[in-house]
Order: sequence, then structure tokens, then C-alpha cells
Amino acid sequence: MTSVAGKKVVYPSGCKEVNEDLGKDELVRRLKLLARAFQDMGQDDNEQYSGLALYLASDYFMDHQSKDVRLLVACCIADVFRIFAPDAPYSEPAQLKEIFMFLIKQLRGLEEPDAPSFKRYFYLLENLAWVKSFNICIELEDSQEIFCSLFQLMFSIISEKHSNKVRNFILDMMAPLITEADAVSQELLDIILINIIEPYKTQKRVAYQLAKDLLIRTSNAIEPFIQTFFNNALMLGKSSESEVSDRLYDLIYELNQISPNVLLSVLPQLEFKLKSNVESERKKVTKLLAKMFSDPGSALADQNKALWNCFLGRFNDISILVRQCCVSHSQFLLQHHPDLFKDIVEQLKVRQHDPEETVRMEVVNVILTVAKNDFSVCTEELLGFIKERTLDKKFQIRQAALLGLGQLYKRFVLIEEYNRANVEKISWVKDKVFHAYYQSNNEDRLLVERVFNTCLVQYNAEVSERMKRLYLLYATIDDHAVRAFHEMLKNKNLVKIMVAQLVEAVEINLEGEKTIPLNRRLAAIAKTLPETNKANDHMKKFAMLLKDDKRMRHFVKTLVGSDCNSQKAQDLVKEILKKLGGPGPGQHNLFYNSIKSLMERIAPVMFDAAAIEMLVKHVDETVRGLGIITDGIDSAAEKGVRLLVALSSVYPHYFKTEETFELLLSFLKHDDEAVADLTIQIFINVGKSLQSDHPNIYTVLLPILQRSAKLGNPKQSKHAIKCISIVCQKKETILNQVFEYVKKSLTPESANFITSIVALGHIAKLCPTEFAADIKSIVSKTIVKDLLMMDRTSGPDTTDSWYSEHHVTEETMAKLQAMKMLVRWLEGLQSNANNSGTSTLRLLYTVIIHEGDLMEKGMINKPELARLRLQAGCCMLKLAEYKCYGDLITREQFQALALLMNDSCYHVRLNFALKLNKGLMMLRLPLEYMSIFSLAANDPLKERRAQIKNFLHTNISKRRDYIKQNPSIGARLFHFMPEYAIPYAVHLLAHDPDLQSHEHVEILKNIKECLWFLIEPLISKSEDYNYSFFRKMLENIKQCKDAQDPEDEAANKKLYAVCDIALGLLVSKATNITLKDSNVEPVLPAKCFVKQAKGYMNTKIYVPKELVIEGNKRKGVHDSILSPSEPEIVACPGPVVNPLPYTPRDKTSKPTKTKKSKKDQSEPDEIESPGKSPKEKSKRPRSKKENIDSQEENQSSGVPKKRGRKSAKKENMAENKKTDSDLDSSKESQELSTVCSSSDLEENSEQEQPEKLSKRGRPPKQTNSNSSSANSSPRRRGNSSDNVTKVKQINGASQKTSNLKSPTKDNPKVTLGKSRKRSAPTSSEESSPVKKTRGARAAQMKQDSSESEPSSPVSLESESSSVKSSPRKKASSSPAASRKTLTRSKVHSESESEGNRTPVRGRKGAATKQLKVDQFSTKVSTRNVRRGRSLANGTTDEDSQESPQSAAVSKRGRGRRK
Repeated sequence: MTSVAGKKVVYPSGCKEVNEDLGKDELVRRLKLLARAFQDMGQDDNEQYSGLALYLASDYFMDHQSKDVRLLVACCIADVFRIFAPDAPYSEPAQLKEIFMFLIKQLRGLEEPDAPSFKRYFYLLENLAWVKSFNICIELEDSQEIFCSLFQLMFSIISEKHSNKVRNFILDMMAPLITEADAVSQELLDIILINIIEPYKTQKRVAYQLAKDLLIRTSNAIEPFIQTFFNNALMLGKSSESEVSDRLYDLIYELNQISPNVLLSVLPQLEFKLKSNVESERKKVTKLLAKMFSDPGSALADQNKALWNCFLGRFNDISILVRQCCVSHSQFLLQHHPDLFKDIVEQLKVRQHDPEETVRMEVVNVILTVAKNDFSVCTEELLGFIKERTLDKKFQIRQAALLGLGQLYKRFVLIEEYNRANVEKISWVKDKVFHAYYQSNNEDRLLVERVFNTCLVQYNAEVSERMKRLYLLYATIDDHAVRAFHEMLKNKNLVKIMVAQLVEAVEINLEGEKTIPLNRRLAAIAKTLPETNKANDHMKKFAMLLKDDKRMRHFVKTLVGSDCNSQKAQDLVKEILKKLGGPGPGQHNLFYNSIKSLMERIAPVMFDAAAIEMLVKHVDETVRGLGIITDGIDSAAEKGVRLLVALSSVYPHYFKTEETFELLLSFLKHDDEAVADLTIQIFINVGKSLQSDHPNIYTVLLPILQRSAKLGNPKQSKHAIKCISIVCQKKETILNQVFEYVKKSLTPESANFITSIVALGHIAKLCPTEFAADIKSIVSKTIVKDLLMMDRTSGPDTTDSWYSEHHVTEETMAKLQAMKMLVRWLEGLQSNANNSGTSTLRLLYTVIIHEGDLMEKGMINKPELARLRLQAGCCMLKLAEYKCYGDLITREQFQALALLMNDSCYHVRLNFALKLNKGLMMLRLPLEYMSIFSLAANDPLKERRAQIKNFLHTNISKRRDYIKQNPSIGARLFHFMPEYAIPYAVHLLAHDPDLQSHEHVEILKNIKECLWFLIEPLISKSEDYNYSFFRKMLENIKQCKDAQDPEDEAANKKLYAVCDIALGLLVSKATNITLKDSNVEPVLPAKCFVKQAKGYMNTKIYVPKELVIEGNKRKGVHDSILSPSEPEIVACPGPVVNPLPYTPRDKTSKPTKTKKSKKDQSEPDEIESPGKSPKEKSKRPRSKKENIDSQEENQSSGVPKKRGRKSAKKENMAENKKTDSDLDSSKESQELSTVCSSSDLEENSEQEQPEKLSKRGRPPKQTNSNSSSANSSPRRRGNSSDNVTKVKQINGASQKTSNLKSPTKDNPKVTLGKSRKRSAPTSSEESSPVKKTRGARAAQMKQDSSESEPSSPVSLESESSSVKSSPRKKASSSPAASRKTLTRSKVHSESESEGNRTPVRGRKGAATKQLKVDQFSTKVSTRNVRRGRSLANGTTDEDSQESPQSAAVSKRGRGRRK
């Protein structure tokens, strides 16, 4: 009998001996019996088999070459552990290790569940797991080695083929080895943890699940070991021992997913890591925490507030990558954790303004993703962030924002089932998309067009649905979006026309008869595409393709043809792009993209004849009140017809069916006048061939047009006459009928008086020769004499300086239309025949200098005066666009016109600036008018200054681009080069009404601001700034004399002082001075400057010492002072649309300054006021008038309110609220222009000065209330009502107007100190002392000249006609016109409270003129200065008293910044 270790080997009953001598098969059979016996044994009385157990564990059996033998032996040994539990017969540690390593090797057989012997392997596993046999190894020194082998094997063999029973037994076998062990080695921990991170997590999902279940089951036991591991790795940096040390944060995330309790002591360490100085560490920890916080169901943020707050701080991390990581993971926080929504939104609000574009882009993408996944989560605040990013400075971000919003609109408005909440949430998207069209970049405009075609309307929708969507879209967008939509249509049509011209030119060149250069055409098209320089090359390549490929040329020609419909256009674009080849794989074909963008712009995929006809039907239903498309939309019918007007101007060839015209005729019969008027405009656009193509429609339309021209409102009459001139082939006959009717209605009593004036103006413009004689007579007798020179009614009493149009009296509306009529008449004449242009300009000039009150009767209220002077200014600008009239405008008239830029009324300033900018941008106004923008530096509103600055930048860029594109204009460069606006600005500012002398420091400081306002945009780009050119131009001015009054030494010194200021600005403020040779020798305009005597050299500094600028010395600047040379004087640039250069104005045409004769000087009582002292007579300073009516209010109110810029801004805001609908478009233009440029032009807000200090920090001047009444009385403005002078009949040009006597001589006592006002002053008002201002002294100057050449009303009638002057409510016939104060410390605003008025500044008038009997003249006051406007308390600004406090803050006549 065999024995092992002193123990006999006893076999169970029925089992035979096993030994080394047996063959394999026999050995297997005997082992099976033995295994079966062990399997059936219990744990009682089995001590006898210990020898057998030791014998089976010998090397022979465990190392046997047969796996079946090894398996059976393993099963027997496993049963031995069960039978002998808890004391196994194996006591030697080495033997135990060998046995368990043998068992582990046998467990590998579990890998193949389909194997025949799998059941025995499963039995082995079950036995080991049930008995927990491996727990014996816990006491062994090499236990961790055994466990690592076991765990490694289990994780490697487990697969999806295994049943849950197998997995559970494996888990039962492994779990106790952790829960009951005293230690878990790092190696064992690595084996477990590595299976829960990538790539094992996804590649071995069953192993991952096993590890996950194991960790969950052993979480409490394994936690200390995991904590130690992370503590060593995170805090101590001992990570080299572990295989997963470089995946720490992935481990933490997975452990948090599996068993958060395991990490309770690890998370505080992450807070420390979040504040690490190493960017990569912060990024990893931030990413980890973002995932942990954002997991669905995660309560980590609530459980660990400190860590959450620390994580929120990473949104402001200095690292871009960390901030970007925070933003990108906020998507899941927003979706899964509503309780954290507020915190995340606050962080995104800051990050959407992040200086790094990638972070801002991430914000946009995150919010859009959230909105697409769950729109209910996306609040209006989050969508507002996207709205802001549509104005981002980076196009890629703007593109992502706009496209994302468009996709949301398309999904929730057009595609998905209607949800009122969702639709209301994104109702603003369509407006915002169109607002982006105000961006100047071609990329933005193309993007808007793409979003419109694909998202807002969907070009591929069925035609009826497409037009229904378009109509609904147009009817619900705001006014800004409507204007952008119209502009989009115009731009697309313009590009389409240019491409058509290109194809035509290519075909002509191919015919060979003549050659048309293509470069300019190609450059023009390239300017409408992104990246103009590259697009230019692409267009040249495209032109070659058109030339060589006849089929391609045919495709493009058809695409831009008038017969191309929507479906055909889509097919053609596909064919054209297919021929281009498209971008290759992984390539970005720039040429392909450029041509694709071009095709998108020119292809009529949205509109064709069928679409227009369907749209007209939809509008017709709304007009008749039958449509349901626009239910609940205000003015839906009018908006629909307005849409048709816009489309008819771009696609007139699509309005061609009889049915369409019949429906349009039905619109003319609609009760709404606006609908009828807009319909007439449609016929203007599409009716060119109506008489020949549709005679039936023409027959019905003509009587309607005639009736509208005669009896319609002014707009209808205007458009009806235009329509007649286009539709009718013999327009003169039809217009003659209208003219005969209109003549009879030209009386104020007629109900159609205003309509008749409008009709007359347009007839005069369209047919200037046919009705010349009749119109001349009407203009002379009716328009000027009976309307403009007569004041019959007075407007409602109001303290506002502006009110809506429906409040304006009919008489004032008639006067406004009368001024327009005069301009249209002159537009038709196009010549100064019979001095018509000269007289009209003088009339308009007089309206301006008299503050809108032509005859100065005082019957017109303040808001209507503002409208009148604004209209006069706009009319002068219109006439200045024509060379024949622009040459007639004198310097005095120009200067008076320019001061409208500083008018006291906000709406006058706004609309005048818009009109001026429009003329300059269209290159119609001469360059000199750009100098007027310099006066905008005085505007009290920051937004207005920003808007004008934007106008300047745009004008400068446009003119420079025009010069680059037209190199042939070299000889007339001074007509276009924006730098030549500086001489005009210098001349204009040198004639500032408040500039008394060249040593007037305060006024010169303001002039400095005005100069810099103009110069700064000119020199902002270094490539366009030539210091040498600028300096030489200014120094040349100092070598000239003022052409306005060459012999006036004081005027010349003021001119030189302004030049010195400009030169100082070039050195002190310009930061990009470069000295380079100028290819252009600076020239000066002849109308402003005349040469000095030969050899004259002016090197003197004229500005006061306080203003002498010691600029920072720059190398090469002060060392290379340009020596003044003899200036070149050229003719003044005229309207740039005129191709001919200007010639200097004849000296005889210049206005001459009236000089007193010796006789006049010897009769002081006829010329000067009785109360004037000799000292005052010699000084002849300029002054502001005072208002006696306001004295009592100023005295009773005590110390007036301090008026700073903030209060001025509030008052202007209050004034803006009172505007009416007729100015909406102007305000919109201002607002949008300010928003597009606000980021570039925004200025720092200026704080208010202390109440007792003036702008420059000096104490305010104190007035002496006890000053003599003689010195404080305002100058007389006109005759007393008791002393009306009868105007003599004018019988010929030879009659001397100077023979008229001054009324002051007849009765000086009555007129002395009396001021014009609407109501008689009280006794206290008349006796109140009034401060003597510059305006009052200026009045004396004007009185001197006016009494030598007194004013006389002159009519348009023949020389034999006579006119009587109307009674005047003024005390003198020669008032000093006063320019209303517009200080930035306080605007003379409409909302200004009574009793707190800031005095106004005097306006510089033109040199006095001798009255001439021209073809027509108006009553021109030779005082040549503007009359003061009425203040809010009913007084006039030229008479208002200036309190000490208000004098301190009122720096000068025009508004200034405080």
C-alpha cells in the first residue's frame, strides 16, 4: 500500500488505485470514479483519506500531460478542500501555493462554454466558490500573487457566452478575497480598476460588468486601499508603481459611476487639484468634475457644495482650454440638472463675452445643441445669448449663431406641429436674421440670403405654401428687418444684372466686332463675394470658362434671363456646379465655393411668375378680408401690397398675367388710401409696356390715375403723376389735363391745396418746358408771395421743439411742400435762368437764418419752425447735388446750412445728418459738404456722435475705394479724395459765429475737438495717412488769405489759428506718423482761399499760448519740417457725379461785404442804437440776445438746475419718445447704424463736473444784476407794432433799397429794449435787468449794416408789382440772429423744465447783401443772422436771460460736451 508523508493512501470504496504505471485512458477512468466518490462524500469521518489527498497533489498528477487528468485531479482536490474544511490536509505554504496555482490554471477551461468538459470545469468553479477555498491563501505570504493570477484569469476568460450562474460563481469566489483580506496589493487593485476604464470598458464589456459588480460588492472593504492609491497618486505623486497611474481621472469618474461611496475621501483632493498651477492638471480635473456633476441622477453638487463652487470658478480660468471644457460640459448640466440651471446660465452669460473666440463658439454650440435635444430646457435667456452672438466680431461665430437660429425656426415654426409656446419663444429669430444684413461684410449678407432661402421660407416648398410663408414672414417682421429685406432684394438683383452684363460682354468679344474690357465688370462682381481679392481671381477664371464653354455660357445666360422659373433655376445651378467639378475629397475648393456663392445670389429660386401670381392672390384675399393667413396681424393688407411693391421693383418681368393686373386694379378701389397708393407704385414699376401689352388694363387704369393725381392725398398725387409719365406713351396730353385742374386748386381755401402743390412740383420736374411760363407765374405769385411769405395761422401752443406730423398745421404742411416744389421745379430746369436758382437759395437761406420763420412775424410755434428750417436745409442739400446750383451757394449760405448740424432740436440734427450722409454716400454732394460732419463733435448725445463718426468712416472708405477703382480720375483727384475735406473744415470752423478773435481760448478748444472729429477717421489707417501731405496742405493755407473777406485781418488770423490747431493735432494725437513722399501735391479750393502777394511767408503761431501743443518728438517728424511753399489754388470740387472739373468761381459772383460810406459813418443815429457807448461801438463784438419774458422766471426759480450731459441725455430720450411715425425710419436708421458700429466707436462716459465749476474747471462768471438797463437791454429785432414801415413799391433794379429809412430813427424810444414775443410782457419782465451777451453785441453789428441797407420784401412778380410788408412784432428791424445753444452739459431739449434755460449762442450770419430784384426774391433780412427760436416757456432764445450758473456750463453756441 502506498504512503505519502507517513500517511497511508486509502481509496474510497469502489475506487481502484491510481499510479504512474497506468495508461492515460485507464488513469482517466479511475480518476473519474475517484472524483465521483469525493463528490458524494460528506465531511464526517474522512480523516482516513488525507493520505489520498496528499497523493493526488503530487507533481505527477498536477503536471500530467493530459488535461483530462489534470481536470479530474483538480476536481478531486477541490472536493478535498470541501470534505476537510476548515482544516485542509495541506499544511505546507509552498504546497498550498502550488495547489492553488494549479487550480487557477485548470479554471481556464471555463473559457469555452461549448467544450465537452465544461461541466467539470463549472463543477470545479462552483466547488471553489461555494467552499471559498481560496480564502485559505489569505494567510499565505504569496497570497497576493495567487489572487492576482486568479483575478487576471477570471477577467480574461469571462465573456458574453457565460451564463449569469458562471458570473455569479466567479464573483462569489473573488469577492471574499477582498472583503476578508487584510490588504489589497496595488497590483491586484490595478487588475480590477483597469477593467473599468477605456478601452477595456468597451472592448470587454462583460469583464467591465464583472469588475463593476465586484467593486460594488466590496466597496466598503476596498475603499481604504483606493483612497491610499489616489492619495499617493494625486497628492504625493507616487504613480510609477501602478499601471493605471496615467488614467487617474478616468478611474475616478468610473468609480463615481459605479460606487460613489468609494470616493468620499478622494473628492476633497480634487478641489486642491482644481487650483493647480499646471494647466493640463486643471483641465483634466475640470473635465472629470464636469462629467461627474452632469451625469443623470448625480447628486454630487448637492453633496459637495464646496467642490461645486470651486468647479464654477473654472469657468473663469485663465486657461482657454479649461474655460472651453467647462462650457462644453455645461450642455449636460443644463439637460440633466434643472436645480443647477441658474448657476450654469450665469457662467454662460459671462463666457459668451469671452475674449477667446473658441470659447464663444462653444457657448453657441452648447446652447443650440440643448435647444435641439430638448427645447423646453432652452429658456429665452439662453436664446438671448445666441442672439447676442449674431453680432460677434468673428464671422464664424455669427454664422453658427444665425444658422442655428434659422434651423430652430425652421423646425419649430415650419415643420413640427404648431406649439404656441415654442413659436413665441423664437418669434424674434426672423427679425434677427434680417438685422444681420446690416453687417457690411459680404459673408454676412450671403449668410442671411442662405438662411432666408433654406430656413425662413424654404425655396423648395410648394409654390402656394412658399408664398404663404413669405407673406406671413413679411407681415410679422419689424421695420428694420423690412428694410433689410428690401436691401437684400436690391443687392441680389444688382448682382444678377452685373452677371448678365458680363455674359453679354463675353459674347460680344467672341463675335469680334469690338472688344469690351472685362476687368472692371469682374471686379464689381467680386466685390459682392466673400474675400474680394481671391474672388477677383476666381471671377477671371470663371470668365475664361464662360468664354471657352458654350454650354456653360448658355446655362448662365438662361439663369439670369427674364423667363427663368424657380425649378429651372435650381436645375441650372446644379448643372453649373457639376461642370465646375466640386471640391475633391478632403479639399476645400475656394473657386467652387466662390461660384457657388455667386449662383446663390443670382438664381431666382424663390420667385417666378407663378409665385408672384400666387402671392397676389394671397394678398387679394387679405385685402378683401377673406384671408386667414394674416389673422390678427395689424395692417396686413398694407404690408402685403408693400411686399408686392418691393418685388415689382426687382422682378417687374414676373408681373405679366392679365389676372395679376386685374387683381391689382381692384386694390386701387380699396378704402385704405395706403393700399391704393402702394398699388400705384407697383404700376410705376411694371407698367412700362402696359399700354401696348394690356390695353384693356390701361383703359381702366388711366382714369384712376388722373383722379388720384387731382383729388388724392399728396403721396397718391405724386405717384399717380409718375405713373402717368411711365405708362402713357403721350404723357404731355394727360398731364396737361391734370395741370389745368391743379391751377384752379392752388388756393389755401381749396381742400386739395397741398395735393395741388405736390402735383405741380412733379409736373414741373417731368415737363419743365411744356408748362414753363405758367409754372413761373404760379411760383412767383402763389407759391412765394401768397404762401411762403404769408403767415395766416398759428400752431397750437406747446413747449416741445418737435411733435408728430398730424399735429402740424395745414399751412405749415403747405409751406413744406412749397419748398419741395421749388426744388423740383429747379431740378426740371437744370439752369439758373432768370436767377431762379439764386433766388431760391436766398429764400431757403433766409428760412434757415430766421429759424424757420421767413417773415419773422412770430406766429409759428417752435415745432413747426423746426420742420421749416429742416426742410429748407434739406432742399439746399438737394440743390447742391446739381452743379448749376451748387456753384451758386455762397460761403455764408453754406455756413448757415452747416450749423443745422448743431440745431437745438434733436430731430433736425438727426434728419439733416441722414440727408447729408445720403447725398455724400451716393457721391452726389460735393466733397466740401463732408466738412459739415466736423460740427457733430458738439452734439450732446454720445450715440449721435458715434453715428456721425460711423458716417465719416463709411464715406471715407467709399471715396478711397472709388479712387482705387477709377485710376483715370487723377486730374480731378481733389473732387474725391476725402483728405480734401480738411481745408473746407478749417474754413468753416474759422467762421465759427462764436469765435471773436484768434485768441478766444474756450472757442478754440471746441474747434480743436471738431477738427479732431474729422481728422481722426482720415488718419486712423496708417496705409492711408501721409503726414507730409496733411502738413503741407495746412501750411499752404497759412500762406493764403480768406477768400470770404481777404482784407479782414481778424478773419485771416482766425483762419491761421485754426490751421495751427490742426497742425498741432497731427503731431500730438496721431500715433502712426510716417514720412513718405506724396504723389499728390496738395491744392486748395478757390472759393475758400486766395493767394497772398508773391514772396509772402507766414511762419507765425497764432493760437494762444495755452493751446500751443508740444507734441512728443518723433524721429524724423520735427527734424524734417516742411518749408511752406506757394500754395496751389484750384476750383472748388463740385458734385462728383459731374465728370467735368470745376472752374474757379468768377470774382464777380462772390458775395461782397457791405462797407459803410463816409456818409453812413457820419450818421450814427441812423445806424447805431441810442444806448450804445463809444467803447462798445469800437469793439463791435458778437453777442446773444436775451429774452425779457424769461427774466422773471429765471429770477423766481433761484439757482437754476445744474445741467450736465446725463441730464441732457435723459431729456433727449424723453424727447425721442414724442416722435411720430413719419420719423420712424430715420430713427431706425440711426439706431441700427449706432448698434453696427457701437463696439468700434464707443467712447468712455464722462463724469459730470462739480456744480460750481465750468467745463474747464473754472468758477462760473458772476453777472451783476445791478447793471444798467442800457447795457443789458437786448437789441431790437424789428419795428414796433405801432411803427410799421410801409415798404415802397419796387419798380426796377435801379431803385435803391438804401433809401428806406430805419424805423429806429423814427421812434427810437418806442423800440428801445423791446423784444419780440408771443404775448406782451408784464411790467416786472420789462423792468428786469438783462445781461449783455455776445449776441446782443452782434446785433449791433448787424444793425449797423442793416440800417445802411434796410431789408425789403421782394416778390416774384414783375418789377412793376408792389408788395407791402406785414406787421412785425419786433422792436427793431435789425435783430442779431441767435443760434440756439446746444451744450453737451445740457441740450435745449423739448423736455426742459421752465425757468431753467441755458442761453443760446449766436449764429454767424452771412455778409450782408444788397437786395436785388431777381426773377424772384423773398423778404431777406440783411442782418444775415438767424433769429432765435422760441424756448419751451414761450420766449425766444435770442432774448433769453443767461443766469450766472447757466453761463458757467454753457460754453458756446453749439452744443458741447461737458
